[in-house]
Amino acid sequence: MTSKLENGISKTQAVIKNENKEQVCIGPVNDLEQFVKTDWWKHIFNAYYLKTDGDVVEDQKITATEIDYFIKLLDLKPEHRILDLCCGQGRHTIELVKREYGKVEGLDRSRYLIQKARSNAKKSSLYCKFKEGDARKLPYPPDQFDNLIILGNSFGYFETVNDDLRVLKESFRVLKPWGKILIDLSDGEYLKNNFQPRSWEWINKEYFVCRERSLSLDEQRLISREVITHVNKGVLVDQFYAERLYTKDQIMQILTKAGFSDIIFHGTITPDSQRNQDLGMMERRIIVTALVKKEWSTPKIKAKAIEKKVAVIFGDPSKPDHLKPSTIFDDDDFYTIDQLKAALKEIEGYNFVYFNSHDSLIQDLQKAKAQLDYVLNLCDEGYYNNPRYELHIPALLEILKIPYTGSGPQCLAFCYDKSLVRGIAKELDVPIAEAIYIKPGEKIIDLPLYFPAIVKPNFGDSSFGITQKSVVNNGEELLNAISQIRDQFGYDKPVLVEQFLTGKDLTIGIIGNPPDNYIVLPIIEEDYSALPPDLPKVCGYEAKWMPDSPYWNLKSKPAELPENVVQTIEICSLKLFERLECRDYVRFDWRLDNEGNPKLLEVNPNPGWCWDGHLSKMAKLAEIDYVDMLRNILKAAELRISSR
Repeated sequence: MTSKLENGISKTQAVIKNENKEQVCIGPVNDLEQFVKTDWWKHIFNAYYLKTDGDVVEDQKITATEIDYFIKLLDLKPEHRILDLCCGQGRHTIELVKREYGKVEGLDRSRYLIQKARSNAKKSSLYCKFKEGDARKLPYPPDQFDNLIILGNSFGYFETVNDDLRVLKESFRVLKPWGKILIDLSDGEYLKNNFQPRSWEWINKEYFVCRERSLSLDEQRLISREVITHVNKGVLVDQFYAERLYTKDQIMQILTKAGFSDIIFHGTITPDSQRNQDLGMMERRIIVTALVKKEWSTPKIKAKAIEKKVAVIFGDPSKPDHLKPSTIFDDDDFYTIDQLKAALKEIEGYNFVYFNSHDSLIQDLQKAKAQLDYVLNLCDEGYYNNPRYELHIPALLEILKIPYTGSGPQCLAFCYDKSLVRGIAKELDVPIAEAIYIKPGEKIIDLPLYFPAIVKPNFGDSSFGITQKSVVNNGEELLNAISQIRDQFGYDKPVLVEQFLTGKDLTIGIIGNPPDNYIVLPIIEEDYSALPPDLPKVCGYEAKWMPDSPYWNLKSKPAELPENVVQTIEICSLKLFERLECRDYVRFDWRLDNEGNPKLLEVNPNPGWCWDGHLSKMAKLAEIDYVDMLRNILKAAELRISSR
């Protein structure tokens, strides 16, 4: 607050306590433009956008009417390949696929809207291709599409005209010769003279939105402010954005500069909103089409397809593994490895070789290096089966300059330290449970203010050290739990005493590498319904390693969650993926508190890859079988390696 006062804002600022998070609501301001961030479009297209503009962008009748019109203007054919650029939540893409235009795909910068698009398509039992990406740098080769559409007033968001020109030049590049573009954008001349400086409207019985608008200093953009309010919870969002006001002459100039020909204006459209209130930038829109006249790009000569040689590294079955109760690889471990080898055999174009002797690993890699394309690193046990040495395998590969799948040594080092991950999460505004950090030998003086709590090793994975006795309800149980970790498990490193969250126990997976090529897998939940009611609901060491335990038969099921919780978990997981420098495939563990708020528990780079593990379960819910899950991990690594 102080910094904003120092910047010259003298009006009172109200701080509204809402949904466990303080949201600053700025009072009256004289200049809206100073609050518009240059990248406002990265943050504004979320669930609130779908509420405030829902009368237009969530109306199936409006979407169908628009598609009827655009099909006629472009003379679309089912065999045409179509790119719905800035597709948002995919309403036009999905409508086209419903009408058997099977070669349409959507691209948008908003992670939330792309995930929403995929979800909407799945609900309609439709296969639709959606991709996250920047319209200024399209992830397609030249001459790919017969038609490209930019609909729903999705043009003119960037700070400069040059950025808009880049969008059009990229559109020109990816369109085939004689391909067509159609743009649906605000009538800038009309809006400049007719915008409403202030308005407010009810979204439904609980939400209403107040808007302010003004022209930018150069009068080339319309600045808008939205204050979204819930009748009981108060102000939810106070947001600012700006859109460029193109006249017909300016549109013609920029299309011509981008290379387009035969530019035709097809009048204007106004959506038939059922709310019949403030339509803002959607009130009157120009429809313009243009043609691509160019030569076909010179095709790149593809090399003859050859097999990639990939070395697969596991833990060493001949060495002790102290995480396992038997301390050795058992029949289940060997069966899991055989299942993996069988799945990899089904992936064409690869020659897999297997390295599992850690005594000779360095020499084996040096000998094979010249013939290897890369390494599939599945050694989550760690070098010599020491979990603290998991990072040593990628470090060794870095030294030998051999590319590999999965996260690097720095990421593995970060994520092995739960307290460190908590600090990074807090820095990113990712919600975490309360916790205290206890060093080895430290005497507990200040007990946590919260019970129940859970005692866990600060370092480690595979639920090592976490049992039913790790969940404690008082100081005596807390001391006993710490003693158990020290004595029974022989753990002599720092301990975390964390608030035990009593809500749903959740896991989410990501395969690929944001921002361009990745899949967010469906969230799954641990099903504790078969567990005796007197036992704490925790998926710990007993569930993974002790067949005689009542925890052994725990199952997973698809998580049923409110959309805002799914959104929080997905967006926060993606933020952590990038900040922690994760790569190719990761799993994130979350849990809800007793009020249903999600809190991060752990980040698991290079998570379990076995056929019946959590990653495979989530992939199956996304209709990705075990073979395709492994194939997707390989392809993600190859794309990343080739782009370096």
